[in-house]
Amino acid sequence: MRVLTDQDVYQLTLEFLQSLGHDVLRARDLGLSAASDTALLERARQDRRVLVTRDKGYGALAFVAGQAHAGIVLLRVTPGTLEGVHQELRRFFAEHPAIDMTGHVVVIEPGRHRIRSSKGTV
Repeated sequence: MRVLTDQDVYQLTLEFLQSLGHDVLRARDLGLSAASDTALLERARQDRRVLVTRDKGYGALAFVAGQAHAGIVLLRVTPGTLEGVHQELRRFFAEHPAIDMTGHVVVIEPGRHRIRSSKGTV
């Protein structure tokens, strides 16, 4: 999966996603470390990358504002729950290997994940 990580994603999570074989870029790799949420989500859409973030504000952009997106993965993670979130990420990708993330928001937390469809599609 093509992934763009927000500024708030832990380096360990970025490396974990890469270890699973995903094509991962960081916002700062694209010169977007100070970009607004709207601009970052738009760039991810243009590049057809799923945005991985810890910022709940992206849910509002998808569900309230209806901003088009290529998919959002919201990590409900703290340093103390990092391993549990990584296990759930692994389980999500194993259970949904060919998922089309377009217009979907996935919430990952220790022990479970939820997939919701939003209005904002590519």
